[in-house]
Amino acid sequence: MKILLVEDSATLRHAMCQYIREAGHEPLVAQSGEAALQMLEDTPVDLIIMDVEMPGLDGFETTRLIREWLGGHWVPIIFLTGKNEDYSYREGIEAGGDDYLIKPISPVIIKAKIRAMARIAEMRDQLKQLNAELAVLSQLDSLTQILNRRTFNEQAEHEWLLAVRHQSPTSVLMIDVDHFKPYNDHYGHPAGDECLKRVTEAMKKCLHRPSDLLGRYGGEEFIALLPNTDSAGAERVGECINQSVRALALEHKNSPTASVVTVSVGGATCNYTTGHKLEDVIKSADRALYKVKNSGRDSCRVEDLASHRTLLIAARSANQLFRTAELLQEDCNIVTADSSDECLEIAENVHPDLIVLDADAAFHNDNYLCRQLAQRSATAMIPLLVLTDSDKPEQLLNASAPRPRTLAWLQKPFTKESLRAKVQILLG
Repeated sequence: MKILLVEDSATLRHAMCQYIREAGHEPLVAQSGEAALQMLEDTPVDLIIMDVEMPGLDGFETTRLIREWLGGHWVPIIFLTGKNEDYSYREGIEAGGDDYLIKPISPVIIKAKIRAMARIAEMRDQLKQLNAELAVLSQLDSLTQILNRRTFNEQAEHEWLLAVRHQSPTSVLMIDVDHFKPYNDHYGHPAGDECLKRVTEAMKKCLHRPSDLLGRYGGEEFIALLPNTDSAGAERVGECINQSVRALALEHKNSPTASVVTVSVGGATCNYTTGHKLEDVIKSADRALYKVKNSGRDSCRVEDLASHRTLLIAARSANQLFRTAELLQEDCNIVTADSSDECLEIAENVHPDLIVLDADAAFHNDNYLCRQLAQRSATAMIPLLVLTDSDKPEQLLNASAPRPRTLAWLQKPFTKESLRAKVQILLG
């Protein structure tokens, strides 16, 4: 052990260092409380022998500061003192001391105290190691030795927060062992457990980065989180999992899909994390898995998480603008404009998925807004929905003027359902 001796007497320091060496340990020396605190900043020790009566910081004050500095890390501290009054013992224990030695010091007693403290320190280290092992075990699935569902969710949430901060794409894969119940029924539960362990090892070989997470989600279902991974990357990992599991060549006589054990993989990628939750991506991956299982299994399907589309709504009437935006705000990101020039500027800079125009705005000033949207390269391909009172809206257009590529009409008065249906059709 490394034993720090804090003692201002040169004679006692020399004698104590000799006793410590004879006991088979390494002495470190500090001549004051201040020197001891400075030494502990960068030198770990296993035991401290502290003189109580010192100039400057005494032993009690120094011990209080040491306990505060070390926090939860416990190091045994033995006081050396010439006082044997009860109040002195009590003060020493309250300061954080563990034992007392009364001067003059007996070599036999000091060596015995060091042996006792060494045993306590060893038990502390063993307990610390056991607690660390238990903490790891509590995070793992007992069968497959990958993250259990609770720990996966905790670590995945942390990775998701990083993705939101850096606006990086994140993918989730849901993996299901095909026809696992018939496998268990035919080969028995021990073989089923061995199958899950082999499948887990095959999947782990396809996840190469430290940030990739793999967890057992329940039964024969697994989940993987792939930070900073787009849909193409997620699909490569999913296909690797399919191939790796097939390559195990685990016989499965009762599978209608293949003669060996296979897995189905459904994935989802969120390219723009703002406004989404990790739960949204997991649900989307689960839906993709459902599609794979319904289309034959033993394959991978990864879909991009559908983001809210952006709609630009333009109307010269504030009431019409507000009413239209209110009807669509649950489904889309809404941007509004109350003039032709503002509408054109927003359309060119934001490039919305759809422009909804009140007819009064669209055809005001000789169809100016419609013509400009059709003529400008940045806006010509954006679908246009015109809200009009006319039952013959085509007549409102100047026959010789350019027209947007996609132009649709909705006659007033319209319902929320009819407006949303029309918007969904135009958004594809």
